[in-house]
Amino acid sequence: MTAAGIAPEADQPKDFAFTPENLERAKKIIAKYPEGKQQSAVIPLLDIAQRQHHNWIPRVAMDYVADLLEMPRIRVYEVASFYTMFNKAPVGRHFFQVCTTTPCWLRGSGEVMKALQDRAGCGNHETSEDGLFSVLEVECLGACVNAPMVQINDDFYEDLDYDKTVALIDALKAGQQTVPGPQNGRTNSEALSGATTLLNMRPGHRPAVPASATAPDQGDK
Repeated sequence: MTAAGIAPEADQPKDFAFTPENLERAKKIIAKYPEGKQQSAVIPLLDIAQRQHHNWIPRVAMDYVADLLEMPRIRVYEVASFYTMFNKAPVGRHFFQVCTTTPCWLRGSGEVMKALQDRAGCGNHETSEDGLFSVLEVECLGACVNAPMVQINDDFYEDLDYDKTVALIDALKAGQQTVPGPQNGRTNSEALSGATTLLNMRPGHRPAVPASATAPDQGDK
């Protein structure tokens, strides 16, 4: 199995339609655009289709979106194939997108990939035999301060190493709830030692009152 590319014909379903709830969501999204510009809704509608269809978009779903928006099907194919957030083939329940761009690489993304191979049983462009995990190397996901990091479905997991990645995989295998964000105790993107700047803007801080504000009113002389 692959975590990228286009699903072979044998994996393509014969039909697709939004559920009543998703169709209502789609209509509300389409209504946000001016008359004649409804095709601009193609990206959010493809996202709805992907979430409905086990985290990937079959060709019939692209056709359905195209027909709903009254646009050429090839244009929907172009959008779906351009953006890497759209999967055109089945992926595992837990889709690991591993950043291997320079900051993450320098901080150990190779160890993250090794942990996935060792513990999940799949490497780049692969899905595990049990269908739980898929892995795809991607370019920068914008969390360089907390490198190395991965995106699992919709969530970022940051400050990883080999052992933390293994622990994350084991938790997902066991069906346990995982907590996105830094995995080393860091708060957001603060320094590991804690906040060092803008301390006067932290919750609970009482700003100093300027001396000029406490001076007695001299009035007019």
